[in-house]
Amino acid sequence: MSKRKQHAPEFKAKVALEALKGEETAAELASRFGVHPTMIHQWKRALLEGASGVFERGSRKKAEIDEEQVKELHAKIGELAVANSFLERKLKPWGGK
Repeated sequence: MSKRKQHAPEFKAKVALEALKGEETAAELASRFGVHPTMIHQWKRALLEGASGVFERGSRKKAEIDEEQVKELHAKIGELAVANSFLERKLKPWGGK
């Protein structure tokens, strides 16, 4: 069995827009783009359902990950883990943990 093909969002949008135009049937589009007609219907429905999000204020874009900040936070976690381990060893003689 072959694995399912993953289509890029740009490709899905292109096919869904073609379907919305209504110039060709889903079967014709499926043949032209090499996908199943059911997928075209799903992508078209998803496009219609998500279209209002394009016009929302303060769009819900995913926050960009600052790699430098991630590195700093990982370093800080490491420092705190070492400090915690050190204090844990020092407290043992006094009945801690």
